[in-house]
Amino acid sequence: MLYVRFIVFVVFLISTFSVPRLAAQNAPETSTPTVQALRLNSNDNIHLDGLLNESIWDRTKPAGGFLQQEPAEGMAATEPTEVHIAYDATTLYLGFIAYDTNPSGIIAQQRERDAGLGSDDRIMWVLDTFLDGRTGYFFEINPAGLMGDGLLRVGGYGFGVNKSWDGIWEAQVKRETFGWSAEVRIPFRTLNFDPDLETWGINFQRTIRRKNEETLWSGHRPTQGLFRPVHAGRLVGLQGLSQGIGLEIKPYVAATTFWTEDAGTRNPADIGADFTYSLTPSLRAAVTINTDFAETEVDTRQVNLTRFPLFFPERRQFFLEGASVYAFATLGQVHPYFSRRIGLVNGEPISIQFGTRLSGQVGPYELGVMQLKTAKHQDQPSEHFTVARLKRNFFEQSSIGVIYTRRDGGLDSDLSGMLAGQTIGTDLDLSTARFLGDKNLQFEAFYVVHTNPIGKPSSLRDKTSRGVRLNYPNDIWQMHVSWREFGNHWDPAVGFARRRGFRRVNPSISYAPRPGWGYGIRQLNFGVFFEHLTDLTGQLQTQRTRLTPLGIRFNSGDVVNVQVTSTLEYLEQVFQIYPGVIIPTGGYKFTEASARFRSSPSRRVQGTASLTTGNFWSGQRTQYQLSGSVNPQDGLTLSLDWTHNQIELPQGTFRTRLIRARGNWNASPWQSLLVTVQYDDISKIMGLYSRYRWIVRPGSDVYLVYTHNWQSIDGEFSTLSRGGTTKINYTHRF
Repeated sequence: MLYVRFIVFVVFLISTFSVPRLAAQNAPETSTPTVQALRLNSNDNIHLDGLLNESIWDRTKPAGGFLQQEPAEGMAATEPTEVHIAYDATTLYLGFIAYDTNPSGIIAQQRERDAGLGSDDRIMWVLDTFLDGRTGYFFEINPAGLMGDGLLRVGGYGFGVNKSWDGIWEAQVKRETFGWSAEVRIPFRTLNFDPDLETWGINFQRTIRRKNEETLWSGHRPTQGLFRPVHAGRLVGLQGLSQGIGLEIKPYVAATTFWTEDAGTRNPADIGADFTYSLTPSLRAAVTINTDFAETEVDTRQVNLTRFPLFFPERRQFFLEGASVYAFATLGQVHPYFSRRIGLVNGEPISIQFGTRLSGQVGPYELGVMQLKTAKHQDQPSEHFTVARLKRNFFEQSSIGVIYTRRDGGLDSDLSGMLAGQTIGTDLDLSTARFLGDKNLQFEAFYVVHTNPIGKPSSLRDKTSRGVRLNYPNDIWQMHVSWREFGNHWDPAVGFARRRGFRRVNPSISYAPRPGWGYGIRQLNFGVFFEHLTDLTGQLQTQRTRLTPLGIRFNSGDVVNVQVTSTLEYLEQVFQIYPGVIIPTGGYKFTEASARFRSSPSRRVQGTASLTTGNFWSGQRTQYQLSGSVNPQDGLTLSLDWTHNQIELPQGTFRTRLIRARGNWNASPWQSLLVTVQYDDISKIMGLYSRYRWIVRPGSDVYLVYTHNWQSIDGEFSTLSRGGTTKINYTHRF
């Protein structure tokens, strides 16, 4: 009977996610907006200055008719926008005209490349170069000339953007009495695409920040949007596109001086290079030699009051380029591949001597393969890493994939490391944007297994993870239910394991109406999140209920949120929450309440304040979090973050403080200076990180980096380490 139910469930899923595809194929073409790209003549020339004053632009028929997504869904944009598109054999050109009846009200505070534009007017667009509705490229500009870009990944709640990808392209912007305009040049060498397609997916979104108005060319419904390329319009007329030879060479040279109390002064110098070659317009291979990460920004420091390790995001450019293809079961909180396991030991970098990478698309398949070798480092021997990912796309938005990782060398002197360091997994993503007509629905499943952990003979169950999730991510109503199980010895050699040996059930539901009452309220939010976690024998470990009795998003951009969290925890082992403070085994039940206010990021002075208070394990906790920033002038941002925990337990009373100050100055979109200072009173280490970046031209940079760390002993600070690096890289394309 169980098998019959399973077969019925599988048939239901296939019918649910495949039938909308058939319906979409039969939909009238008029439902999708289209813009024609103008093919330039050999004597045509576009001078990139931000002004659309060349006669070429008069020959194009612009995309227009933007509709509001917010605040008045479906209404015409209050300020018109035009997008003109032209191309030649090697380059795509876009011209934007953003009309504004109040040019003095245009907001453009940010200038640093890839800076968040939650504070500014902006124009964003996506290119779906394979017309598959699930992958693509993201670009954005603001009236100050800021350039931002990223790789678009569809999955999870519907979208994600890896903004650490830096494509080679150019943009120039002008502010005029009519508003602002921009000209953009994107070489086809920057993009992967299907050369047989004459039509790409394309979409545009404009933000008018003083009104908090979001307008789109296509897919203006709240369940659609820019980041769901299945709702994009069409760019037609593309023929005879070329990437040239397809070879890109990016050498670098770096010189460093570094001092520590133990080792004294060292002055290493280094050279290396990246070589990239387009095997086809849709498939790209790369080789890196002696990879350097000197310009990588320091991790944002965290205070850990849990008994589980913290997850730090990847910041190194080599691993971020093309990272979207390696995303695995994005909602399952499973990480069979975690790039920070390569070239980092306890946060300290290890040189990558050699690496190769292949990524792109072949028909309905997405693939990514990496092979890397790290250098010896102190007691850590040289290691070889293999990561491979293959996804097969089917239906309109669904896919099935496999991932394989291997860590060879240094795992154990008595073992080859090959068997002990292998992981293989598969994931299924069934998604549709047309459930019940226009709703989003997703089903996700995964299964991963790795070889026996060293010194821990394991059953198959102990070294696997598996899970399923049904997700309904829509405007007004959002719901999900998930189940996952991780074995007692779950620990993939090139992955991340926050917790193991558990079975977890997690449903949630939220309701976010738009009441239209006035009072400056745009949207409310109410929700319930429930988590029930046991060990693999059924013994309760964690049970958590989080209620959101009230959340308010105002037209101004301000947000207020109130939550109450009730937690039941059972400790089978003692837990050191703070040096010298041990929480004994047993059951604990505690409830905390929190309130949070975040002001609109469009203000010159903005901030966030939150208060959490209530029971905490066997005692009490009060947590304050304050963060604020000020933009005294365009291109300059000063910010300060402060987190304070006051904890009173029968086992001891203590407090923790974390302070972070950050300054960011951009004289232009091509030059930036970043300074970050962090201190916490657990490690008692204060760290300074500063970086100057000059983008000589897209793809060629000069970096000056200085770091300094101090240790506080009895209130006196002494230097632990300091160092400076100069790095220059240059990109040449053939």
